[in-house]
Amino acid sequence: MSNQTSSLELSHFPVMLNEVIKILKPLANKKFIDCTFGGGGYSKEILNLSDNEVHAIDRDKKALLAANKLKKKFPKRFKFYQIKFSQLDTISNNDFDAIIFDLGLSSIQLDDLERGFSFNSEKKLNMTMGLNDISALETINNLSETDLKMIIKILGDEKEASRIAKNIVKQRDIKKITNTLELVKIIQKSKKKNYGSKINPCTKTFQALRIFVNKEITELIKGVICASRKLRPGGKILIVSFHSLEDRIIKYFFTNFSKNKSRPSRYFPEIKLKDSTLFEKYKNKVLRASKKEIDQNSRSRSAKLRFAVRNSNKFEYPIELENKFRKFLDLEAINV
Repeated sequence: MSNQTSSLELSHFPVMLNEVIKILKPLANKKFIDCTFGGGGYSKEILNLSDNEVHAIDRDKKALLAANKLKKKFPKRFKFYQIKFSQLDTISNNDFDAIIFDLGLSSIQLDDLERGFSFNSEKKLNMTMGLNDISALETINNLSETDLKMIIKILGDEKEASRIAKNIVKQRDIKKITNTLELVKIIQKSKKKNYGSKINPCTKTFQALRIFVNKEITELIKGVICASRKLRPGGKILIVSFHSLEDRIIKYFFTNFSKNKSRPSRYFPEIKLKDSTLFEKYKNKVLRASKKEIDQNSRSRSAKLRFAVRNSNKFEYPIELENKFRKFLDLEAINV
C-alpha cells in the first residue's frame, strides 16, 4: 500500500511547470504556497530542487493521497491543508516568497465521470470540486428561470441562455433532472445548429454551472487578496488561468494595484496620493504554454500565466477589486 499511486498523480499535468519554476528560481530555505495542489506537480518540483518549505492547499479530497505521500517524504518541509482559496488566512505565516494558483478544472476532475463535469457522463449532476454547499443537481432543479438565465448568460457568456433556462424549467416541471446526459439533451435542443463551430454546444452552460456551484469567482478574488497579504516584500504571486473572465480579474488586480498604475486621463493633473499599491511595476506580459507542452497536454492550450511582485507597502484591503466585479460576486451569492 505504501507504493500506491493515485489516478490523480498519474493523469495530472502541472500546467506550464517550466515557466513557473523559471519565475520562482527556487533557492534554499524559501517558503511557498501551492494553492492548487492537485497531484502535487508544482509542490514536488519545488521541494526536490532545493531545501524549500511548501504549504499546499486543495479543496478536493482526492488530493489527500498524493499529499500524504509527500508528507512522508518531506515531513519537515511540506504541509497540506484541505481548504479553499478564501481560507488562506488560516495558514498563520505572512512572509511567503511565492504563492501559486493553477485555476480551473483539473484533468482528473474532468475525466472522473462520477463527478458530472464532462458532457460524456451519464452520472448524477454534481460538478463539485470539494467543500461545497450546493451541487449542480440542486442548482438546476431549484433556481428560478430568471436566476438560471443570468448564471448561464453572465458566467458562461452564453447568448442562448434564455432559451436554455426556459427549457430546463419546462423539463423539470415534468420530471426532476438528475443526470448529466439529461442536461446535455436539453441544451442541445435549445441551441441553434452551428455547423462551423468546433466547440461543444454544452461548453458554456457547463462552465457557468461549474463556476456557480464552486463559487469560483468569489474564491479567486478572495484568494488573491489573501495571497497578497501573505507575501513578503519582493515575493511573487503567479496565476495560471484558463478562461477570459479569470484572466480579466487577474489583469485588473495586477494592473490597478501596481506602482505603474496610469492616471484616468493624461489631461488630468497628477495628484500626489497616498500609495496604497500592493505590487511593484507590473509589466503585463502574458506567458503561454509551449507547443511541446500543448502536444502533450491539450488542456494547456488555453492557459495564460501572469505574475506580479509584492512591494514593501503595508497591506490595505483592495476593496476596489471586489467592487469592480460585484455583479459576479452577487450572482454567486444567490441562494439555492
